[in-house]
Amino acid sequence: MADVQLLAYATAGFPVVAIASRRAEKAAEVARRWKIDTVHQTPHQLIENPNVEIVDIAFPPDQQPELIRRALRQKHVRGILAQKPLATDFATAKALVEETAATDKVLSVNQNMRFDQSMRVLKQLLERNELGMPVLGTIEMRAIPHWQQFLAFYDRLTLLNMSIHHLDVLRFLFGEPTEIYTAVRTDPRTKFQHRDGITVSTLKFPSEVLAVTMEDVWSGPREEGFDSDIYIKWRVEGMDGLAQGTIGWPDYPKGSPSTLRYCSRKTTNGQWVQPSWETKWFPHAFAGVMEQLQYALKTRSAPILSAADNLRTMALVEAAYRSVQEKRVVRLAEFGY
Repeated sequence: MADVQLLAYATAGFPVVAIASRRAEKAAEVARRWKIDTVHQTPHQLIENPNVEIVDIAFPPDQQPELIRRALRQKHVRGILAQKPLATDFATAKALVEETAATDKVLSVNQNMRFDQSMRVLKQLLERNELGMPVLGTIEMRAIPHWQQFLAFYDRLTLLNMSIHHLDVLRFLFGEPTEIYTAVRTDPRTKFQHRDGITVSTLKFPSEVLAVTMEDVWSGPREEGFDSDIYIKWRVEGMDGLAQGTIGWPDYPKGSPSTLRYCSRKTTNGQWVQPSWETKWFPHAFAGVMEQLQYALKTRSAPILSAADNLRTMALVEAAYRSVQEKRVVRLAEFGY
């Protein structure tokens, strides 16, 4: 929040009226950095501040539901932006969506990869049918995220907290999958106990598109003096063209723009075209996430990243865990989709 969201909001000119944290001294430090006038001693006090219309919650997923429910009870709160995952399991996420539907509040979930620049352009190419009928999509992650300490106490690691980016963006690109098969192994490079360290998921869609996402989140060896190769790559093949690129996040905090190149029988005569941009996934995509919620409130429409839509992503994550547990293909119909 201190390094990414607040930078994005300041750049976009979004006013932040108050801040709170688990530690009041941390909130005060960040408030000075970003010139935020009001510092609350607790998140509960912030949520109950009548000047706060949109609550941006960046808390661990086991603690987030209680804060969302408190925000739903406040008359002055119009919108809530929650982090992904919305909760630690599908059942809790489903309950939150149902409770929100019974109010006049708007709940949105920060699936920020949908606002990565390369994903936005790829979506445009697919919508314009420049690649023809999609056949195969792949995402390959060999990078090291910032594993927050609280994750060591969960029994769910990579699928819930990292694969969720890719599972959601595959829905964004190709629509709703019908089934998923996931294989995992523990990662001997991870210092704490876990089950899903390295993950590989295969998704099937009604259009027969096949998609594969792989997360190697301790990619290495990477010790000093070892020339490591860290990246996130993606590729989409269609009947009339293909697109491929990289996600410019693994070198954060320095950061670099994501990339995309494509060729098409229809529009490029089979030659490669490579648009470019200077903005980055971190932090610039986070302005898009907050903007879509503000737009929804202004126009009284559903946000692009609605909690109801995100529930399908949570179902996909839950289906992946069921696939691992039962060693079989799991259909999304088992979760009502």
